[in-house]
Amino acid sequence: MGSIAWLIIALGIILAGAEIFVNGIEWLGKRLNLSEGAVGSVLAAVGTALPETIIPIIAIVFTHSPEGKEIGVGAILGAPLMLATLAMFISGIAVLIFKSRRAHGSKVLADYSVMSRDLGFFIIVYATAVIAGMIPVQFRWGQILIAALLALSYCWYVYITFSEERDISSDHDLPVCYFDRQKARLPIIIFQVLFALLLIVVGAALFVDSVKSVAALYGVPVFVLAIIITPIATELPEKFNSVIWISREKDTLALGNITGAMVFQSSLIPAFGILLTDWQLTSSALLSALLALLSAGVILFELKTKKHISALYLMSGGIFYLLFLLAVLAGFIR
Repeated sequence: MGSIAWLIIALGIILAGAEIFVNGIEWLGKRLNLSEGAVGSVLAAVGTALPETIIPIIAIVFTHSPEGKEIGVGAILGAPLMLATLAMFISGIAVLIFKSRRAHGSKVLADYSVMSRDLGFFIIVYATAVIAGMIPVQFRWGQILIAALLALSYCWYVYITFSEERDISSDHDLPVCYFDRQKARLPIIIFQVLFALLLIVVGAALFVDSVKSVAALYGVPVFVLAIIITPIATELPEKFNSVIWISREKDTLALGNITGAMVFQSSLIPAFGILLTDWQLTSSALLSALLALLSAGVILFELKTKKHISALYLMSGGIFYLLFLLAVLAGFIR
């Protein structure tokens, strides 16, 4: 029980750090006069994805063990899977729950150009990262090239996002600055962001050790624990912001919070994974990636054909996540 308790404590530290970071990064964007759309779609998305980013880096770089590599790769692949399936499913449920108060009912009228671009970008770059995992080790140079292209593609995405005005929020939606509630001064905001980063690094290191202990104690493969526990515990709580925005009919903000993180998790983070490991994906890893791509593809198909997304299509992500869990229970993913 001690290992599980430390795992919970580690997750608590990570989530606290992520919350403080997101708050600080939003205020940093405001003080730097960045557009609110850029803050929400890039800075906030990166902030909510930060725990999954730190965990694989800590696991791969500092543990120097096969288990650390499995935790790292599991965390990298688990985030896109969770976002493209479970997070979309929860958003669809929220649309149905708040259907009566929404002018368009079960239709999700998020910005068409933003959603189609984000989902299309995710499918292309994540499929590219998966293809890199099937390249033999003797062609390592090809993997390095793909990693560079993935990193550059995310830089291009950020440039496009910051170039476009995506007015999906307003100043009164911004919560008070945690460390400077009255004036939100820039030096204090920067300190808050750095402090949050420190919390996340400490929590991530503790999390990696705890996952290895729990896996050894119960005989559960560390890859399975990492690909399931990490994204659900560290990122899914932040995605419940989308539920609130859906209830207020801020559909672009609600889904942009998810798709922005999907873009980040499918490009820059796999690039780190490719550079830090031999990136030889197993059949289990390939299956989880395929399910994520299929779920995103289904949603993009409806968006392209109907110019909107329905609650039922969002909820279809739950089917793909259920298939993943069944594969785990059946022993296909280990």
